[in-house]
Amino acid sequence: MIHLLSLLVLIGVSTAANASLDYQSPSPEIAALAKAALPPVVAADSQGRYLLQLSRDLYPGIKTLSEPELRLAGLRVNPDKNISSRLRYYTGISIQLLENPKRAPNAIDSRAATIPVSNLPTGAQIAYITWSPDEQRVAFTLTEATGVALWVLELASAKARQLTEPNLNANLGRPFTWDADSQSLILKVVPDSRKPLINPKQAVPTGPTVSISQGEKAQNRTYQDLLKTPDDAFNFEQLALSELRRVELDGHSQAFLPPALYRELSFSPNGDYLMITKVKRPFSYLVPYYRFASETEVRTQDAGYAVQLIDRPLEEERA
Repeated sequence: MIHLLSLLVLIGVSTAANASLDYQSPSPEIAALAKAALPPVVAADSQGRYLLQLSRDLYPGIKTLSEPELRLAGLRVNPDKNISSRLRYYTGISIQLLENPKRAPNAIDSRAATIPVSNLPTGAQIAYITWSPDEQRVAFTLTEATGVALWVLELASAKARQLTEPNLNANLGRPFTWDADSQSLILKVVPDSRKPLINPKQAVPTGPTVSISQGEKAQNRTYQDLLKTPDDAFNFEQLALSELRRVELDGHSQAFLPPALYRELSFSPNGDYLMITKVKRPFSYLVPYYRFASETEVRTQDAGYAVQLIDRPLEEERA
């Protein structure tokens, strides 16, 4: 009889363990501790006029954690949205007006005023906050269900507005840079020529992956998320591929440079020149993308070629 009761108890426990359960919520007291608001991240302009207060969540949501992720060449990206899958977003922006001794004597004193930025969608995923050179505006990305869009915040009115469609490519980092005149930006945009990615679970290998050792000692640390197959290399190249476009503050855009693996963009202080760093082949199965071969060049503001600064080879070994 005792054995029969034990068997029935075990069957009951097994049935309960196999039952499908939804996520459970803790008691209100524990939930309040777990969801306590973080203090905002702050960023001030150089003249002491504006203080941005950037709100953020303590933890990413389950929906965010369940989104697709590809790990390629040291990157972890969301291939559907073209942005890092490990990026921590801001959820809102407020502006605090600060006392500024350099302001005109008759300027309105609004030191204590904290103004929430209007027009931002609920549940916004904000990243790459960047002041314009004249510090009258702030550009940032807002990640949507289908991609990354560029937004601009007018500090004087505390109003944000969307400037582009969600077609920016942030897989290699910040997807834009301000022009020195603060009236336009250069963007990294997903090109129409991008090819569909290869599903490694469905692809049939066309040959072996070969690694050659010359029997020489070399100091090299072990990196995560490296390329492993030619299919990985193809997917990395497609995800890193961008074309450059110039967009004005009224939303009008025009082509700037054709597709390439653009990594970094930076204007000279006077706006006459743009420094561009591009990743190029050969890729490597031993090191992440920032040690792949790359080229740094300077172009004029109208995209005319100026000079090549650096042509760096693949760096698989370091002395």
